[in-house]
Amino acid sequence: MSVWREWGGVVLVAFALVPVAALVAAGLAALRMRRGVPRETAWHDSAAEIGMLATTAPWIWMILTPLDAPGQVFLVPFSDLPNQAAEGLGFLTYQVGGNLLVFAGLGALAPVRWPALRGIGRVSLLGAAASAIVETLQYALDLGRVASIDDVLVNAAGAGLAALLSRPWWRPAPVRDHAPIA
Repeated sequence: MSVWREWGGVVLVAFALVPVAALVAAGLAALRMRRGVPRETAWHDSAAEIGMLATTAPWIWMILTPLDAPGQVFLVPFSDLPNQAAEGLGFLTYQVGGNLLVFAGLGALAPVRWPALRGIGRVSLLGAAASAIVETLQYALDLGRVASIDDVLVNAAGAGLAALLSRPWWRPAPVRDHAPIA
């Protein structure tokens, strides 16, 4: 399969680095605990942060790998998806499925880590912003890739869907004592 031939190395490296990511998360948690952060919070935050990095970095590596092809730009929403559909269902599934997963780790774990991002809309906006940066880099670095607003929309949807799935792990926002309103 050509997908495996093209990206199998990235997948293997990503899986091989899982133990390294776990050790980095453990080290970060230990550092936080030495600084007085409660054990549960230190582990929770460290796992979420390293998880976001470990699940997003391989996708960014693939997306920013130059291709020997002319670059294209699609700035009109839903103008690139029909081109992908014309390539066949397999290609469309590969493209849309991959784009849904690019920022899924970020979408799932950002609201776990940061209370301010606890909302599907907020996470979708974060995914859209991150995707817009990546698409801009693809264009600006002339990587022979397609920079498309459709990718931004699908990446944002993937982040939002992942946030929805991670909702059971969102910690409640800390309760603060407020002076009674008279």
